[in-house]
Amino acid sequence: MPFKKILEKIKGKKEEEEKEEIEITEEAFKEEIKPKIKIDKLESYTDTTRIQESLRNGIIVLLSIQELRKRNINDLKKSVEKLKATIKALNGDIVGIDDNYLLLTPGYARIYRG
Repeated sequence: MPFKKILEKIKGKKEEEEKEEIEITEEAFKEEIKPKIKIDKLESYTDTTRIQESLRNGIIVLLSIQELRKRNINDLKKSVEKLKATIKALNGDIVGIDDNYLLLTPGYARIYRG
């Protein structure tokens, strides 16, 4: 019988601990997310690393590919494949805007194609 009373007391203490409440202020919901958007140029294959780093840092990139497309289409293809791999790893998104621009996003942003 005494063992049963001890268990009831322990159980009562656990229930009291579980009922502890945390107050969330209104300011916690007012936090603004301000995404950064960078306008950049892909002038050579070596620029790909800089753009990958921007994506890894959570920056959305509007990328001009016109210069590299005119000079070396093979380097452009290699750069785009490398950027696609990075975006896939980040769970991001990529879309072409006419023939001269790409829009690249990290994982928190999606491109609406409606």
